[in-house]
Amino acid sequence: MKLARYGEHGFEKPGVLTDSGERLDVSAHFADWDSTFLGGDGLARLESFLEKQMNSLPRFSNDLRIGPPIARPGKIICVGLNYSDHAAESGMPIPIEPILFMKAPNTVVGPYDDIQIPRGGEKVDWEVELGVVIGRKARYLDSPDAALAHVAGYVLSHDVSERSFQLERGGQWTKGKSCDTFNPLGPFLLTSDALPDPGNLSMNLKVNGIQRQSGNTATMIFNVPMLVHYISQFMTLEPGDLISTGTPPGVGLGMKPPQYLKEGDVVELEVTQLGLQRQRCVVAH
Repeated sequence: MKLARYGEHGFEKPGVLTDSGERLDVSAHFADWDSTFLGGDGLARLESFLEKQMNSLPRFSNDLRIGPPIARPGKIICVGLNYSDHAAESGMPIPIEPILFMKAPNTVVGPYDDIQIPRGGEKVDWEVELGVVIGRKARYLDSPDAALAHVAGYVLSHDVSERSFQLERGGQWTKGKSCDTFNPLGPFLLTSDALPDPGNLSMNLKVNGIQRQSGNTATMIFNVPMLVHYISQFMTLEPGDLISTGTPPGVGLGMKPPQYLKEGDVVELEVTQLGLQRQRCVVAH
């Protein structure tokens, strides 16, 4: 299934996208795609509901804004330097264990919303990533083999970064990752039953039509099962939590000389089976 949310920011309603491109409005039957839904066996209930009611559901218009496919996550856990070639271009050693940092949940916006260049921001960078959405509580998992049973699905995630805030303002990554609009998400959540193997997905990103990033999740240092298992040893993963699994090479920081986003730039992202994103850069007010 492909779960989507539509409507104005802060007032999104739940919907489902069909393989044929129809946009089903299920807001009369489900409150939202959030932690309560995911943690309450919501995906199974939704699947059963659609089997019986799909043909009678109203459709929502193509003209309506598409929001992030999950409501505001409880937490966003990001994995740094999870592609060896990205570590190399960043001038950093390949990690022995996953590098984890947090991103503020209110960074999440829709896949076609503007990216705001923050006040004082001069080094705003792009990062296409595979996002993992947790569907069942995961705490001290026994092994990576148990991990995927706790995953609700996968989503295209844009981990926007302000490098001067991240690297030059106290040596602490969170402040460079948590500016408003710094996590466009979607356009839909693809449930895990429709993507049993997230370990071979092509991903790419363009800036103003020029290819900047190209990679594949097959080259991640730490794969999805390992990451979910690993993170569960340090914190409880809850339904609706988002894990951003790292980015392949081609970020602006690694270019010679480095290049960063400016007002008017357009960023386009794609991950196989997870759709497309497009954002325009504007100056924050």
